[in-house]
Amino acid sequence: MVFRAAAMAVLFGFLTAAPAAAQDVQLRSLDGSIELSGTLIGFDGEYYRVESIFGPLTISAEGVTCRGPGCPNLDNFVAEVRFAGAPAIADQMLPALIARFAAARGMVVRRQILARNRSLFALVREADETIAARFYVTSTTTDAALQALLDRDTDIALATRPPDAAEAEAARAADQGDLSLVSRSRVLALDALVVLVAPTNPADAITLAELASVFAGEIINWGDLGGPDAPVALHLMAEETGHGQDVAARVLGPFGRDAAPDVTRHTNLADLADAVARDPFAIGIGSYARPANARIIPLQGNCGFVQHATENSLKSNDYPLTAPLLAYLPVRRMPQLVRDFLRFFESQEADRVIRRLGFVNQDISAQPMARQGNRLANAILSAGEETGLQDLQRLITTMTGTERLSPTLRFEEGTTELDAQSLSAVSRLARSIEQGAFDGRELIFAGFSDGQGDAGANLRLSRGRSEAVRLAVIAASTDGDLNRVTLRTVGFGEALPMACDDTVAGRAVNRRVEVWLR
Repeated sequence: MVFRAAAMAVLFGFLTAAPAAAQDVQLRSLDGSIELSGTLIGFDGEYYRVESIFGPLTISAEGVTCRGPGCPNLDNFVAEVRFAGAPAIADQMLPALIARFAAARGMVVRRQILARNRSLFALVREADETIAARFYVTSTTTDAALQALLDRDTDIALATRPPDAAEAEAARAADQGDLSLVSRSRVLALDALVVLVAPTNPADAITLAELASVFAGEIINWGDLGGPDAPVALHLMAEETGHGQDVAARVLGPFGRDAAPDVTRHTNLADLADAVARDPFAIGIGSYARPANARIIPLQGNCGFVQHATENSLKSNDYPLTAPLLAYLPVRRMPQLVRDFLRFFESQEADRVIRRLGFVNQDISAQPMARQGNRLANAILSAGEETGLQDLQRLITTMTGTERLSPTLRFEEGTTELDAQSLSAVSRLARSIEQGAFDGRELIFAGFSDGQGDAGANLRLSRGRSEAVRLAVIAASTDGDLNRVTLRTVGFGEALPMACDDTVAGRAVNRRVEVWLR
């Protein structure tokens, strides 16, 4: 009996632990030949998770009957999930998406305020007034949300930045696995760190190096930036917020700077933008989605590239301070309705909600190469000695007659490992292939590198990256007929930079695989 009981268990991860206390259960196979007793750890509507003498086992509810005080009601199972995270997601985006998700499935949402920063969203079936799910949402900081995930005090952490090295290591130490895995995160929407000034401020662009010097208190007068003789007033989000930490890591950190002590800190992005808009000599780093009455100015590189924060540049991650809004998931299995909700984020309905809220969605858009003359001009002007005329001719020949799709895949320096936003883009491409969006056409995965190191090695690396993306898309297209679309890879090395190579952010923008459609 020991071996038969063990054989009926499907060991593929933890189930969602419902807030109920663990209780004793006895599971019996339908023919009565196998029994298993233990303590119920969790039930997700499809599988039991039981602590037994054999260790924790996961068992399908279809093949057994359940007896004992811990047995759940299979007919009226209520999916429960706890979200915790950044206010930009927890207070604004998530409630709107829950409401739209519920409406599309014949349910209404009843919200109950449990505390100042915590709400319960009950999803109720309109047909019979029964509860299908309870979504608990806590608005807090990214720091606190990631810690709650490690402590198992929340099921899903909502973050405005990726976990840092210490948090990633803490997750592994807490048996929460690798948070960088594609199965552990979702990109919900896109935002960006943007430079804000008042509408009357004459500033038209700023370099990342200047921005770091300004917020470190080294540049204190607008005259040093080509403006009027007036002191610079600084505004940032609070240090404990995900936005504030992102600024420290991506704007100040690469230049070895810390924020000046006289920076005015805010806990709300709209308040920060309003404060900047009221002061003609203020500058702030705010949110693309929440500029209020302030004016966004572009970033400029020392080599002449100007990078504007636009919907297209955020989707393609060409803007160097693009900031995806993220959901980090537990290692255990989530209830089916919760999994459906997470998949809902890739739907057109969700895209419309996200756009209405001011964020950028990830739907796939196309831009004809004929409209990208500036990119070709930059390729010629920025070509180094090792990029010859033949390389540029090959590039232009391949680009001719194509459209550039918005998904652009990016990599860490010297690697073929995709980042979180890129993994989400792969999923979107795979769904489009499965739906026949590219039938009879050719998808070209065009790889590029930054300008660091040997040009020949960078050319080989760019080809390896394009092949890595092709394989990732094939692996993700589980339900599609790949014979209906041609997948081609090319590599151009350093030939088409999108940003100056003299900053960490610029080099990150240049390490990419673009997707061209012919």
